[in-house]
Amino acid sequence: MRHLTAVSASLVGAFALTACTTTDPYTGQTVRNNTGTGALAGALGGAALGYLTNTNKSAEGRRNAMIGAGVGALAGAAAGSYMDRQQAELRRQLEGTGVDVNRQGDNIVLNMPGDVTFGVDQADIQSRFFPVLDNVARTINAYPQTMVDVIGHADSTGAADYNQRLSERRAGSVAAYLVNRGVMPDRLFVEGRGINQPIASNATPEGRAQNRRVEIILRPLT
Repeated sequence: MRHLTAVSASLVGAFALTACTTTDPYTGQTVRNNTGTGALAGALGGAALGYLTNTNKSAEGRRNAMIGAGVGALAGAAAGSYMDRQQAELRRQLEGTGVDVNRQGDNIVLNMPGDVTFGVDQADIQSRFFPVLDNVARTINAYPQTMVDVIGHADSTGAADYNQRLSERRAGSVAAYLVNRGVMPDRLFVEGRGINQPIASNATPEGRAQNRRVEIILRPLT
């Protein structure tokens, strides 16, 4: 079963008021710092973020929120071309980082292995991975007609309910970091899927390492 928890507007508002800010050296914009990001992730109590500010837990609810914020939808072949440009930029920025950039139709899937992103049995993002997520966030911000799914996964080692919660916490940490870097919360959907969607065999250490991951799925707003 998938576990989703929507964050109330009051929680998001409280984070916005209490988080410290810093200046992005690339854009000059004022953004929330990593301490604030950690506070948001901790305030969630280990639950996935769900649709951060949408009470309607549907793709349509997210589209409506984005359109209501003045983001125009893409039509026809424009969506494919738009995602082509975004994919090319992400491939340039993420080359050599350990993050796979894959295309599935008009969607782009960024596969972030757990051994690159997190310590063993941890949900705090390793500091050496911050620049990678900074690049991802800048690209997402440059392509405002993109919806963003952040999905956590785990291997089958240990209890399934524990791995479910760990996958949620890891997805929440990545999503909170993106919000900290200026990504509009209405664009995000966050979920932990535990052990339910392996991409390799859990019978080998190599396969389990592949299954411990966070995926960012980028979808065009159509």
